[in-house]
Amino acid sequence: MAQLILFNKPWGVLTQFRGKSDEITLADFIRQPGFYPAGRLDKDSEGLLLLTDDGAWQNHISHPRHKMAKTYLVQVEGEITADALQQLRQGVKLKDGITKPAQAKAIVEPDIRPRDPPIRYRAAIPTSWLELTIREGRNRQVRRMTAATGFPTLRLIRTTIGPWSLDGLQPGEWRMITLDDKPTEDKAVARQPARHRRRHRRQ
Repeated sequence: MAQLILFNKPWGVLTQFRGKSDEITLADFIRQPGFYPAGRLDKDSEGLLLLTDDGAWQNHISHPRHKMAKTYLVQVEGEITADALQQLRQGVKLKDGITKPAQAKAIVEPDIRPRDPPIRYRAAIPTSWLELTIREGRNRQVRRMTAATGFPTLRLIRTTIGPWSLDGLQPGEWRMITLDDKPTEDKAVARQPARHRRRHRRQ
């Protein structure tokens, strides 16, 4: 059976197991041989990262042709406007082309831990939050999308990928589930309940 790790990646962690001596990597939290990230999450982004020990599942999750939906909580500089949200829903013009339509809505500030280190605040400029769901995987896409509408991203937290979510995991925590033998084109199914794991650190 294929295994999948759902990891709540903290800010500043590289989505790889090796780095320079002063860099924090996945090895600081996860000690499970044979697991590799299915997709990436930028060092300065937080939230859900999936790792699997199965190549077919890794490809199914990360390959753009499967158009797996990814949802983010996004804190932006300024009070997000209805016009900006509509631009995100219709598609935003970036240097590498127009993005596909996204689901976007303004939300109240979520009940989550403050980031460590804190985000950059400017006293004269308020911040606001939105929930954004995309089905693409361009480099730093969400940050570029909000910036193109006039609202730079200050904090970015991925909450779901396809059918999987953070589901109460705190930053640095992970859990493992068992998947179907082979991925299907329409959906991914977990066979066993999640087994929670606490944060791990190298000694």
